[in-house]
Parts: sequence; C-alpha cells; structure tokens
Amino acid sequence: MLLAKNYGIDLGSSSVKLYSVLRNKSYTERNMIASRGRRIIAVGNDAYEMFEKEPADISVHSPMAFGIIADQELQEIVLYSMLRKIDPAPSLASVMYFSVPLDMTAVEKRTYYNLVNGSWLRNSRVFMVESPIADALAMDVDPEKKDGSMIVNIGAESTKMSIITDGKVIINRKIPVGGSQMNEAICSEVRRRYSLQIGTRTARRLKLAMGRLSDQRREARKVVGIDSISGLPREEVISSYVVNDGIMNCVDSIAAEIKVFLERTPPQTAYHISREGIYLTGGSTRIPYIDNYLANYLGVSFNLSQLYENSAMNGLEKIIRERELRKWAQPILQRRL
Repeated sequence: MLLAKNYGIDLGSSSVKLYSVLRNKSYTERNMIASRGRRIIAVGNDAYEMFEKEPADISVHSPMAFGIIADQELQEIVLYSMLRKIDPAPSLASVMYFSVPLDMTAVEKRTYYNLVNGSWLRNSRVFMVESPIADALAMDVDPEKKDGSMIVNIGAESTKMSIITDGKVIINRKIPVGGSQMNEAICSEVRRRYSLQIGTRTARRLKLAMGRLSDQRREARKVVGIDSISGLPREEVISSYVVNDGIMNCVDSIAAEIKVFLERTPPQTAYHISREGIYLTGGSTRIPYIDNYLANYLGVSFNLSQLYENSAMNGLEKIIRERELRKWAQPILQRRL
C-alpha cells in the first residue's frame, strides 16, 4: 500500500517538479529564491517575478547549477516552501524519490540525503533514480532491452546524453549547453545587430514565440530594452531570423556533441539506435521542429517526447505507483555514505 507522504521530486536549474501521492497530482514551481543578505524575500514563482528587476541589495538566483545542488540550505527552503503548499505538516517523516544525475560523488549523494533530513525537513527516507532511467520509463522505453536505447535530455543549463542497455547506463555525457545558453545567445545577437540590451526573460519569450529552426517563417516582435550607446530605454522590432540565429548556434553545438557521442558508441548498439531513433526530451525541446532540425543534421530519426520537462517526473510517478518498477529506485542511507 502506498504511503500517504510519498513524493517524487525532480530538482532542475529552472524549476522544481514534485509529484504528491496523497493529492495524486504534480506541481511545478520556479527553482529560485530572492534574498537580502540572510533574509529570504521570496521563493519559487514569486522570486522569479523579481528576476532581472531586483534592486542592487537583493539577490535572485537558483540554488541549482548545471543540474547539481549548489546551495543546500537555499534548496531546502525552496523545497520546504513548495511542500507547505501541499501538506500543512511536511516536516514529518516522508518518503522522497529523487531523479538524480549520473556519476554522483558520495558528497553529492549526502547533499540529497541532508536536503530532506536537515533543519526544515526531517526523518525522511530517500530513494534515488538515475534521470536517464526515469526518462526512459516515462517514454515507455524498456531499460532492460539488450539492443540499447539512446536518451537525450536538453534541459535548462545542460544537455545529457545516455545509452541504456541491459538495465544499465553504459555511456553518458553531459555538456553545459541548454535553454539558458540559448537565451543568452539571443541576447548577444540582439545586442550585436540592434545595439540593444535585453534580459534573458525577454529572450526566453522571443525563443518560445518565434523559434522555429526548420520552419523559417518571417515574424517580428516588439521588445523594450536598453540602448547600448545612450543607456536609455528603447523599443525595437526584433526579426525571427535574429532569434533563430541565436538558437541555432546552441543547437548546432548540441548536434555536434551527439554526433561525437554516437561515434563512441559500440557499432551494434549504434546500428540499433539508428533504426529505433534517438529519444529526445527536456524543457528546451519545446522549440518547434527541434527534432526535425537535429534529424537533418545527423541523419538519424528522433522520437520527441510530449512530456518535455515533465519526463523525469512522469517516470518517478510510475516508479512510486507500480511496485514492479521500484527496483530502479536505490535507497540512500546516511551511514552508507
């Protein structure tokens, strides 16, 4: 029987995804915190509303960096704040299933354990599921297949490539290119072509509204930024070609890394992957036609997941609810770290 306080948690650099068995519902909030010194001003979506608008004495940032917990104390506050909205007494014993990166050190594992056994959350049991396994289960890929499958997750700050065969991740690689780098590349293109400085939030809106890659439709959007020469606010109409140039620089880097990754793959496994197609997921795959663009670049078909950033969360939900899948969750005990 499922415990009432079972949670599936996917900590990302951009957002925190949480599944509650008690509510049978998934929740998502921005993984951000606003602080003035040691005083917390806002957490989650409220903190994101302050991002790039905050005064000099307030810091707004994510406790995660490239998929790794950078500040355990602040990450615990974000998670506790989110749990409080679901459960009025989240500090009591719970069972936490985390989607985690591959090849974590003992120190990084201890961070996940301490995250839910620290100042705000206590007496929690911790289980870890490797993120490629969670993605595979969400996309109905059998991790125990002997032929092998390839999962590519394009996230907020990094892209993770993994090959799963016979129940194990045999090859994996992570590169520091993701949605945030695409946003920054758009900012750079706008600054170079229009002498206009825009924020990454504006760049993200342009990316989602006009990013097309394979379908180069002529579009334009009006934005407000700071003139690079005068330093005064200015309106400008931004072309979709400028936005796509910024996105393509990053997507081409990802495609080149996938090509090198496939070249390192054993020939029989690579042959099966080329026939089955590469499974593509992650929040940054919301860009229209990104799967077609990568397929044309590499000459290999892609199977795009419609779960996007919720892929790992969906995999955790399956593991929690289906007993036969619990074997993919490894318990973490403090005395073993």
